[in-house]
Amino acid sequence: MSDAAKRPAMQSLDEALERLLSAVQPLGLSESVPTGDALGRVLAEAVQSLIDVPPADNSSMDGYAVCAADVTVAGTVLPVAQRVPAGVVGVVHQAGTAARIFTGAQIPVGADAVIMQELCEALAGEGLGSVRVNASVQPAQWIRRRGEDVQQGATVLAAGCRLDAAALGLAASVGAAQLTVARRPRVALFSTGDELVMPGEPLKPGAIYNSNRFTLRAMLQGLGCEIIDLGIVPDKLDATRAALLEAARQADLIITSGGVSVGEEDHLRPAVQAEGSLDLWQIAIKPGKPLAFGRVAGDQAGAWFIGLPGNPVSSFVTFALLVRPVILRLQGATKLQPRGFSLRADFDWPKPDRRREFLRVRVNEAGGLELFPNQSSGVLTSAVWADGLLDNPAGAPIVAGQMVRYLTMSELLT
Repeated sequence: MSDAAKRPAMQSLDEALERLLSAVQPLGLSESVPTGDALGRVLAEAVQSLIDVPPADNSSMDGYAVCAADVTVAGTVLPVAQRVPAGVVGVVHQAGTAARIFTGAQIPVGADAVIMQELCEALAGEGLGSVRVNASVQPAQWIRRRGEDVQQGATVLAAGCRLDAAALGLAASVGAAQLTVARRPRVALFSTGDELVMPGEPLKPGAIYNSNRFTLRAMLQGLGCEIIDLGIVPDKLDATRAALLEAARQADLIITSGGVSVGEEDHLRPAVQAEGSLDLWQIAIKPGKPLAFGRVAGDQAGAWFIGLPGNPVSSFVTFALLVRPVILRLQGATKLQPRGFSLRADFDWPKPDRRREFLRVRVNEAGGLELFPNQSSGVLTSAVWADGLLDNPAGAPIVAGQMVRYLTMSELLT
């Protein structure tokens, strides 16, 4: 039987992703960490507020707290009876007076409005002096009400939420000192191929530097994984099988690049098949296409296996589109896919591929997308130059001025 006859049918990106996500289930393991250490982690338990936020009515401006009924006309002069900085609780407000107040300070009981200091004129006199209010006053103006942001007992962050800087601030604002998050996925990473050498080593004839190891390791770090880096494995069947078993004993997921596409002469494919199970898929995307998915059984529960294509941009794009959602699913995240934005293409693409294309583009100063001139799967400079990918349907030409779907690198890499 020819290689072409053996080759599996091409499947769409959506079909492949559905198969991956239906096979891989959340690990279901969690730990408690300090809120300040939870950046990028996925919440395993929802966060509920312990308090009202803000906990009391407070001023949103530097100015004067008053009773609105005491300022019926602009130019009213009131004695200043007290000074209320943030963190200090003032005395009960007396009608016919003003309280000097600062942003965030609690409104004294009895006052019902704040007038900003720019509309007031401080006057000298006994004690704290007096103030002329040069504007009309409405009840409740410039007051932030108790609980207007969050009410006590409300769920502020749901389980499955991936924690960014704003989420950590929100958790802290409601009194959460510790957060229950999913355990970091343990991902084993290794390379095979006698042609690979590490940067800093002599580049002998026929050798290449192992760039994929660095790219994939960085992408795993960005997703909060605990990385088990097994380095470069000798291009021998027994060594490859041993590396897979060692990885399966330690990891939840094993990632490799290269050496698994249909028809290749290598040891990785038979090694995975010998130690577990393996499917070889042809994904209808460019760059990308070859993907291996399976499971390696170790002494314990074993580990999932994903083999990526070897070309650097293919490996990069396939990881972003297919491996990233798997890693997020292992953590129980609810948002697995990056958002797509509609932007204007400022170039022509008259000869599209029959596969769905992910073109390296970036946003120009006019708000449109410009295209990196060389879209080869071996040109890693295109991924550095780009700030996103243009998701182009199979066989669809692009005409300058057309609206297209754009995926940001910031969402694809974190």
